[in-house]
Amino acid sequence: MEPWLADFLIFVAVGFFAQLIDGALGMGYGVISATVLLATGVPPAHTSASVHAAKLFTTAASGTSHILHGNVDKRILIILCITGSAGGILGAMVLVNVAGDAIRPFVFGYLGVMGLVIIWRGLMFPASKTVPGKFIAPLGTVGGFLDAMGGGGWGPVVTSSLIGAGAPPRYVVGTVNAAEFVVTCAVVSAFAATILFGVWAEAHGIGDHLTAIAGLVIGGLPAAFFAGWLLKVAPRKPLMIAVGLLICGIASWELSKALF
Repeated sequence: MEPWLADFLIFVAVGFFAQLIDGALGMGYGVISATVLLATGVPPAHTSASVHAAKLFTTAASGTSHILHGNVDKRILIILCITGSAGGILGAMVLVNVAGDAIRPFVFGYLGVMGLVIIWRGLMFPASKTVPGKFIAPLGTVGGFLDAMGGGGWGPVVTSSLIGAGAPPRYVVGTVNAAEFVVTCAVVSAFAATILFGVWAEAHGIGDHLTAIAGLVIGGLPAAFFAGWLLKVAPRKPLMIAVGLLICGIASWELSKALF
């Protein structure tokens, strides 16, 4: 088997697995995909750009599925779309102006923290209540910023915080997934602008990751169409804990190599 085909099939499997988890839990696609790409040596900025390019397709399918299944809260959706996009654009601008080797340990550290957040969310399910907009707005900004910086994290940050604040899990997952498409569009546009205007000094070689992007998209799309249904039937707690442990393990291993 040709090396490029083997890589492609690996990323198809990663995309499918990651999107199944994301559709059921409201988190996982970006973090899992970014962790795998970083572990193969892809620079942080290239990783984020590649994952977000793939997420253009998967979040569109996943968001549509959640809307059709009635899993979306329009009030929270509007706030997250606006503030998340602003934070995502800022995060992309910061990321392309930082040397990849310098930020790599911090990105792995961040992904490890996201793994712990996923585990925590798998163990804690507070009672449902209305969450005020003054809490949602800054949360969306921070979530968008961190998502752009790490290539994933929108779900672990925003979903976990909203459920931790007492919002109904079903509507949180559906709404956060739907908003993620808009945020992803903003982040991809920001990366494209930095290439177009020559701001991203390390943009050369971004085309080398097309195989990974294609694999993540082709693997993720079938699972994304079942997102709304998966949210209702998946065994969420064991899945979340398993995914959190997986991410923490990979991030810890790569972080130890980067530091020592």
